[in-house]
Amino acid sequence: MRLIVFDCDGTLLDSQHPIVEAMGEAFAANGLPAPSRAQVLRHVGLSVSEAMTAMTGAAEKSLILPLTASYRAAFAGLRQTAAFNEPMFPGAREAIAALVKEEALLLGIATGKSRRGVELFLARENLAHVFATVRTADDAPSKPHPAMLLQAMAETGARPNETVMIGDTSYDMLMANQAGAMAIGVGWGYHAAG
Repeated sequence: MRLIVFDCDGTLLDSQHPIVEAMGEAFAANGLPAPSRAQVLRHVGLSVSEAMTAMTGAAEKSLILPLTASYRAAFAGLRQTAAFNEPMFPGAREAIAALVKEEALLLGIATGKSRRGVELFLARENLAHVFATVRTADDAPSKPHPAMLLQAMAETGARPNETVMIGDTSYDMLMANQAGAMAIGVGWGYHAAG
């Protein structure tokens, strides 16, 4: 192994509560009934616009663009409140610390989260220096498209057979497969094992 790439939401971060709340606010702001918690969590891992498209069944930009903008505004607003909570999963920090000690390994992130969201998480947890590559929904097509993982490999010089993607969703597993990399699914995220 040369490169270990982590997903964020559902793998490193337990961000389900603010995601679900921001989705509800976004749909309400656009006069739509809020999706169920299960429906929202089923689409975590996709970029926001892809998740909106999947949840509404609509591809019209006239609906998806305002929903996406409303979600981003709602999430940013939640982040400013004292109640905002997006903790790392138990053991995630320790796993990263153990992997950092392995000099032959490089760590990365490939996530449907925005670059701003990832940078805030890394700064809050003092982890920015740990990751050799960070690829977000702002850098490439949404998972399960392999672009984020391919970019991470190109940036670090890792070959597919030297790369593993660690995530909680089928999108992570499909992305790894399409990039020719290995995949490890965690059992504590938002998608059922399968």
